[in-house]
Amino acid sequence: MINDIQGLSRRNFMRTLGAASFAAASFPALAATQQAPAPATRQRGGMSDMGDMRQLPPDTVIISSNENPLGPAQSALTAICSTAPMGGRYHQEETMKTVMAFNEIFGLKKGYSALFPGSGGPLDLALMSNIGPDKPLVYGDPSYEQGPRAADTMKAPKFPVKLTSTYAHDVKAMLAATPNPGAFYIVNPNNPTGTMTPREDILWLLKNKPKGSVVIVDEAYHHFSNDESVLDQVAADQDLIVLRTFSKIYGMAGLRAGFAVGRPDLLMKFTTVAAPARQLASISITSAAGARASLQDKDLVPLRKKINSDIRAETLEFLTKKGYKIVPGSQGNMFMVDVNRPGREFQAAMLKDGVAIGRTWAAMPNYVRVTVGTKDEMAKFQTAFVKCMDMPAGTVNGAASLYIPELHHVPTELYRG
Repeated sequence: MINDIQGLSRRNFMRTLGAASFAAASFPALAATQQAPAPATRQRGGMSDMGDMRQLPPDTVIISSNENPLGPAQSALTAICSTAPMGGRYHQEETMKTVMAFNEIFGLKKGYSALFPGSGGPLDLALMSNIGPDKPLVYGDPSYEQGPRAADTMKAPKFPVKLTSTYAHDVKAMLAATPNPGAFYIVNPNNPTGTMTPREDILWLLKNKPKGSVVIVDEAYHHFSNDESVLDQVAADQDLIVLRTFSKIYGMAGLRAGFAVGRPDLLMKFTTVAAPARQLASISITSAAGARASLQDKDLVPLRKKINSDIRAETLEFLTKKGYKIVPGSQGNMFMVDVNRPGREFQAAMLKDGVAIGRTWAAMPNYVRVTVGTKDEMAKFQTAFVKCMDMPAGTVNGAASLYIPELHHVPTELYRG
């Protein structure tokens, strides 16, 4: 947790950020081959119209949530198992050890990072503590929806800015969008496109933005990319907050661990967000131990990055050779492909064929987002994709019914925090 910032003790800060769960109806996201054991089956449930769980078939390929099908690394599993017997105690020492390990790896001073159960919660706090009715939010379009949803919650004016021709955030257009921004939100690699905004563009924005505004960079997918992070700019005391998660390359989406990184005064502003928004549960000792082991596992990131890159490249090559149009340049564990029809209709058709793919974005309604799964999962995706593309638009029998919310829910990362 945040340590001794301006006289606020770690224990009091934990109490402030709290033990209560978050109200999903009011706030956007807080409620919602390596040698390793076979990953557990991923959630396939959905609510029926009678309120009971309706399960998707057990062989459904779920490549909709940008999860890592490899699950936690063996190093993390070992740390989790060895720590679990201490679960009868609070053991905040595990959290502190993980924060210290993170700071040491990235050259950060004490008080410049805070560990949370996932990065969705601190992302909301970073956004909500810097925007409001007189402090607009500027963000890329399309990009991760948590930014504009937080703006809606805070009644902050929203300024979506179209991505560049290379699907990067257009920082000059973002700067020109409004004279008095509260925050600029950049997802890098971007979700859903997987594309990169060059580091030099973010540095330009930091240098030229209005005084009093903050740049929030969501680096959830950074480990999959080849580009440099901007974490060093936090150490240089810039008006910058960076979010990191263990849900993606580290395979800990269900275990919940993430960091907010920023100057102590920017992290302290999190406490100014009104309840219940700031009432995040403290991270479990097992998640903290698993996160620390993952950080210290030197082989984990390069190996998993290569696995993802190889499978992604193979899949995109297949789609390109077949003549399908993709968004080029993805450096994430997802990509977007044009299906020449409403994406929601196509998503339903794929689900009918046993493959759950990601959602669509209003700025690109005929594109769908696809998560990079295992080699076998992507082979099944390819077969289903060609079959569904060969069907005339609007003729998929029963596809529309799959989008009745009470019948099925395609898993998504949006509400997982």
